[in-house]
Amino acid sequence: MSQFHFTPDAYVELMRAEVPAFDELQEAVGRATEGVAARAVLELGAGTGETTRRILERHPGARLVGIDASAEMLAAARAAVPDADLRIGRLEDELPEGPFDLVVSCLVVHHLDGEGKRDLFRRVAAVLRPGGRFVLGDVVAPERAADAVAPLTPDFDLPDRVDDQVRWLADAGLRAAVEWRWKDLAVLRADLAP
Repeated sequence: MSQFHFTPDAYVELMRAEVPAFDELQEAVGRATEGVAARAVLELGAGTGETTRRILERHPGARLVGIDASAEMLAAARAAVPDADLRIGRLEDELPEGPFDLVVSCLVVHHLDGEGKRDLFRRVAAVLRPGGRFVLGDVVAPERAADAVAPLTPDFDLPDRVDDQVRWLADAGLRAAVEWRWKDLAVLRADLAP
């Protein structure tokens, strides 16, 4: 993905141009959060607040903590969701203190290599409240080469296979399942036992 062109004012248009099913992915992420009584939500990679708005629509009254590495993107998110607690942070950093009922990430985790994803999944499980859920919507390594539609930048975009990520989530103590899939995009739902 064209990471060097991420600016808040053009982000959503860029994502819609580069990720053909961007809106469907966002909607699938939102749907995957349903069924959890979320009072405390952590969003990894809050960006401009596109996913944040969808989550808060489904979980009104939830307290949302969001992290993102870009101050400019967070400034746009603050304008969109002024009541959210938005902080500068990277996926590799220590996660905000939980517990959280729901952790959500959309189009960010694919920037981590396999070991980075495994480490993140363990840290996510550690901040989830028993009975909580992690929803991951992202670019994945496609099953067929013809299904690779999201433009990737070598050494920046590092998607992994869905079955590997489901296994890594299970290794972290989460019950994982594929909620939605289209070509090289997927939404995974991973629950922590009550």
